[in-house]
Amino acid sequence: MKSVWIAAILALGIAQTALAQAPAPVSQNPIITGESFVLDAPSLGDEREVNIWVPPFLDELEQPINVVYLIDGGLEQDFQHMAGLAQLGALSWQYEPFMLVGVQTKNRLFELTRPADDPRYQTQFEEQGGSEAFLAFLTEEVIPFVEARYPASDRRTLIGESLAGLFVTDTFLHAPASFTDYIAVSPSLWWDDQAAGKAASTLLTAQDDAPRRLYLTMANEGGTMQNGLDQLVYALRQNAPQTLDWFYVDRSATETHSTILHPAALDAFRTLFALPPYDYGETPWYLIEGGEPSAEDDSEG
Repeated sequence: MKSVWIAAILALGIAQTALAQAPAPVSQNPIITGESFVLDAPSLGDEREVNIWVPPFLDELEQPINVVYLIDGGLEQDFQHMAGLAQLGALSWQYEPFMLVGVQTKNRLFELTRPADDPRYQTQFEEQGGSEAFLAFLTEEVIPFVEARYPASDRRTLIGESLAGLFVTDTFLHAPASFTDYIAVSPSLWWDDQAAGKAASTLLTAQDDAPRRLYLTMANEGGTMQNGLDQLVYALRQNAPQTLDWFYVDRSATETHSTILHPAALDAFRTLFALPPYDYGETPWYLIEGGEPSAEDDSEG
């Protein structure tokens, strides 16, 4: 026991010595990702955190910017890493730049589901069925706040994963005019005995002819998750409005429920916000096997 104490004291002394020898920083500043607001949510009887990332060149844009609304977008949820994808687009021009608006959820099962009709779900899940109230918060509070404060375009994208993906899907089916683009990642279409997939054909037939886009993807969920999505995809093949561009990417062989969101979001942005390949100009000599600098290159050097 004595030897253990001696080893611990020696280790502590070494650590303190290393810390004392570490160079002091020249300066220290916090890393700021965006702006965070708290908005009243009357339809929910509460208030919610809303986090916003904008491209650094926002003031230089000659036209309004697209806005992506992220469900589960709290600082302790998916906002930070999704803001990284927004920044990637702004830096690399892989896809059109956009603003990211992260909207916090709290009681996800209540806020992101429609009321269950199946008695089993009513009994098992007492707090459920509040998605219309959450959508009202988005459309009546969040969107007006964003559009009054920033040069937002008419193009609004809604993105979410899991229960948030179910909310995206339900919003597309029941209130399609709320957004122009929808990204549902591994949506929880098991909810209420796969009610969304079963109702999809009827709801799609009733949609107007406004142009919209829908991006669907699923990990290796299987079971009623996949079955619910299969019903939705079948309904889209049979009854999708001609003005709807929709995409389904099967990621069952490559992703799990916990890994799918980030890579799927990147692909969705590349798909829905596609830009032509960046023109790098003429290939420089040093990227050509056996290349030689030209006289013009020599004069520039």
